Amino acid sequence: MFTVDIKIDGEHYKKIAFAKPLNIKKILKENIENKENIITCKINNKFVNNTTIINSETILEGISRSTIAGDAIYKNTSIFILCKAFSSIFETDNKLVVEHSIGDGIYAEIINYTFSEKEINQISLEMQNIIDDEMPIEKVEVTSYEAEEIFAKQNRDDILKHNTHSTIKLHKCGDFYDYLIGQTADNTKFIQSFEIVYHAPGLILRFPNRHSNRINGKFRLSRKLFAAHQEHDKWLSILGVHFVNAINIAVKNYKITDLIQVEEALHEKKIIDIAKHITRKDDTKLVLIAGPSSSGKTSFAKRLSIHLRVNGIRPYILGMDDYFLPRNLTPKKENGDFDFENINSLDLELLNSDLQKLLNGKEIELPKYNFRQGIRESSHKKMQLKENEILIMEGIHGLNDVLSSSVPFNQKLRIYVSALNNLNIDAHNRIPTTDSRKIRRLVRDYNYRGHSGEQTFEMWDSVREGENKNIFPFQENADFMFNSILTYELGVLKKYILPILHSITEYSPHYSEALRLWKIVEHIYNIPDDIVPTNSILREFIGGSVFNY
Repeated sequence: MFTVDIKIDGEHYKKIAFAKPLNIKKILKENIENKENIITCKINNKFVNNTTIINSETILEGISRSTIAGDAIYKNTSIFILCKAFSSIFETDNKLVVEHSIGDGIYAEIINYTFSEKEINQISLEMQNIIDDEMPIEKVEVTSYEAEEIFAKQNRDDILKHNTHSTIKLHKCGDFYDYLIGQTADNTKFIQSFEIVYHAPGLILRFPNRHSNRINGKFRLSRKLFAAHQEHDKWLSILGVHFVNAINIAVKNYKITDLIQVEEALHEKKIIDIAKHITRKDDTKLVLIAGPSSSGKTSFAKRLSIHLRVNGIRPYILGMDDYFLPRNLTPKKENGDFDFENINSLDLELLNSDLQKLLNGKEIELPKYNFRQGIRESSHKKMQLKENEILIMEGIHGLNDVLSSSVPFNQKLRIYVSALNNLNIDAHNRIPTTDSRKIRRLVRDYNYRGHSGEQTFEMWDSVREGENKNIFPFQENADFMFNSILTYELGVLKKYILPILHSITEYSPHYSEALRLWKIVEHIYNIPDDIVPTNSILREFIGGSVFNY
C-alpha cells in the first residue's frame, strides 16, 4: 500500500492510496476529471512519460495546456510534428531551420530556398494526418554512436556537434527521430489546433491561445519586429554564425576575439545610425526607450547619449520612476498586490505637464520618489532645456503614446530595445529570446540585487505577464528597433549561470526549468570575460562596465 499526492498545475487535487503499482496513464484515467487537458506530468518536479510506473509514495503533478509550462510543451510538440511532417515530404538534402518567434507563432525556412504555397499546404495536411493518427512520441535513450548513425541518415550534420555524453535521449515518432532540449507531449493527439501561414521564403507555424485553445483570428505580421529579426540574420551571415557550433569553433581556434570585435562594432554602428537620425531631425526633443526585462536598455541609453554628445546634442535623462503616484493611489492586481507596472501607477498628468513645460523652454522642479514610504518628495533640483538639448526617458511604457500624450509626434522618437536571438543550438533547437533574457536576469539579480535563482524564477512569470500587457502590444509603435543580443554572450554568461542553476534543487517547483536552461548552456564553450569590451551591453550583467548603473 502506498499513497500518491496528486496535484494539478501546482494545486492540491487529491491524495489516493494504491495497493499495487500503476502507470501514470491509468492513474490519470481513473482519478482525474478532464484528464484530456493534462498535457504532461511531473513526479517530484521532474517531467516523466505517462507510461512511468509509480510504486511508492510520491507527488504526481499534472500539467495542463493553460499553464506557461504546458503552453511551452504544446509549442514544442507542434514544432516536433512540423519537423516530422517536413521530413516526410522533402528530400533529406533540404533542412528546415526553426528560427524565431513572431507574434503567436514561430518562423521557419530552408536556407536559400523559397517554399511554394502548394508545399505549405502539403506540410499542413501532413501535420494534421500525424495528429489524427494519435501517434505516440517516445523518449528513447541511445548511444552516441547510434545517434550519429540515425542523424547521418537524416542528413542532420548540424546536430550534436560537441556532445560529450556516452548516451543521448532522443524523441521518436514512427521512424522519425529528433534531439530536443525541451519537453514534448507523449502523443500527437494533444495538438488540437495549429495553423501554418505562408510567408515567403518560409512559413509561420501559429499556436492557439493557451486559455481558449483557439487560434486568435487572422495572423497579423509584426513587420518591424520581423525586420529586426531579419537584420540579425544578416549579422549572423556577416559573422559566419548560425548555430552554436560556429561559436565553439571560434573559441577552439582562438578566433573568438575577432568575432566579438566585429559583433560589438555592428552594435556600435546601429547606435551611431540612430544618433545621426536624431541629430538630422531638428525637431526631436524627446527620445523614449522601452523594452522588456534584461534587454540592456540602460547601457543602450548611455551609449546613445555619448554619440549624441559627439554630434553636438546634450541629452538629459528624465527618471520615469520619480513620477509614481503615492502608494495609496497605486492600482492593484486581482490578487491585491500593487501593480507598479500599470501605466496608471504613474502621475501621467504631472509627467505630461512637465514634459510640455520643458519642451517649451520653461523650467520645472524635478520630482523625487521615496520608494520606502511610497510618497513623492521635492528634489530641490531644477531642469530647463536649452538649444541643442534633448530629453531621454527609459522605461517599460515608453512606446505607449498615453505616457507622453502632451508631446507632438514630430517632437518624439521611440526606440524598442530587446534581445532578439536568432542563434540556434541546431536546426530544430532554437534559443528563445525569452531564455536569453531570463539567463541575463538570473545573473544580474544574483550578482547585483541579492536575489537567489529561486527568487528570480519565482517572479519571472509575473514579469512576463507585465511585459505582455505593457510592452509587447506597443512594440510596433517604435521608430527604431535595437537588437541588443550578442551571439557570443551565453559563452560568457555560462560560468555565472551554472552555479545559479545548480542551486535549484529537485525539491523546487522550478527544477525542471533550471534543468532545461542548463541543457541549453551545456552546448556552449566558455568564453573569458577579459575579451568583452568595457562598454558592451553584456557588461550590464557581468560587471566591469565603464558606465555607472
